Amino acid sequence: MAIIELDIQNALKEVIDPNTGKDFVSSKSAKNIKLDDNHVSLDIVLSYPAKSQFELIQNLVKSKLNTIVGIGNVTVNVGSRIVSHSVQRGVPLLPNVKNIIAIASGKGGVGKSTTAVNLALALSLEGASVGILDADIYGPSQPQMLGISGRPDSADGKSIEPMEAHGVQAMSIGFLVDTDTPMVWRGPMVTGALEQLLRDTKWRDLDYLVIDLPPGTGDIQLTLSQKVPVTGALIVTTPQDIALLDARRGLKMFEKVGIPILGIVENMSTHICSNCGHEEHIFGAGGAAAMCKDYKVDLVGSLPLDIKIREQSDSGTPTVIADPNSEIAAIYKQIARTTAVKLSQLALDHSNKFPNIVIQNT
Repeated sequence: MAIIELDIQNALKEVIDPNTGKDFVSSKSAKNIKLDDNHVSLDIVLSYPAKSQFELIQNLVKSKLNTIVGIGNVTVNVGSRIVSHSVQRGVPLLPNVKNIIAIASGKGGVGKSTTAVNLALALSLEGASVGILDADIYGPSQPQMLGISGRPDSADGKSIEPMEAHGVQAMSIGFLVDTDTPMVWRGPMVTGALEQLLRDTKWRDLDYLVIDLPPGTGDIQLTLSQKVPVTGALIVTTPQDIALLDARRGLKMFEKVGIPILGIVENMSTHICSNCGHEEHIFGAGGAAAMCKDYKVDLVGSLPLDIKIREQSDSGTPTVIADPNSEIAAIYKQIARTTAVKLSQLALDHSNKFPNIVIQNT
């Protein structure tokens, strides 16, 4: 019995991507299906980075296709292709940056910067080209979290080369001033510095630029929402009622300026005693889930209050690098994949598909 492409298509409709919940036909991930006698080869092209999932997905597809009567050899190649998605109306994309993810919190001290750096590193480990911009001008923390010291180079005297650590490009005001120097600046100077750091840095072909925002809903957040092409935002909170109040304000701000909310991360969800192993909701329970229900957004992950997260970040080797096989690293990686999947389902950017209109005298 000869195998036809329809047999392959029908089989692929029954294989569900564990990360998106969609089959590989409706998601248009199955490409280049080729038949040679009864031998089959095809590509599965994911719209999000997931290097750690390639073998799993390959095996799922192969197993299903091997159930077709009369099938010969099955070759499945799995990869990712990240494209640009639409941003706020009227805000042009940055050169060499496909997507920008803002990591925000209404309140300080909820672990936003730690979440941002681990998210960036997890996306990189999944095969994406990633950068991180430390937008906290008053209290930059990414230089220490990434273990980077020294000053960035400038080959042309105008633009700045990003620093690099653990395969991630990085820029922070902390690279340009001494550690003990206070930034005694008013709002316009701060927003100007942020725009310079963003636009004058020579980012190198980034799939994602993660922006670690300062807490609150002030000048920097407004500048970001009005002038920076943000693809989506991730809100970090703790279960504590006061933190959730401020997180709701941050979420509403992004809604008002038309920036999609990719999800909410609940940090310090539980505390596990290092001596006896007792688990306790010391900051409350269910707060982030209730907030997600109220605003119809998803809880993309919950992280425990664990001393290792703090120790590893302070030492310059965040958890996904210091302990990549740990349960906490697995949570960060899951948050990264879920965030990337959410982003991949947003509208595409089509600005580069339209020709420039040039008026000439003839």
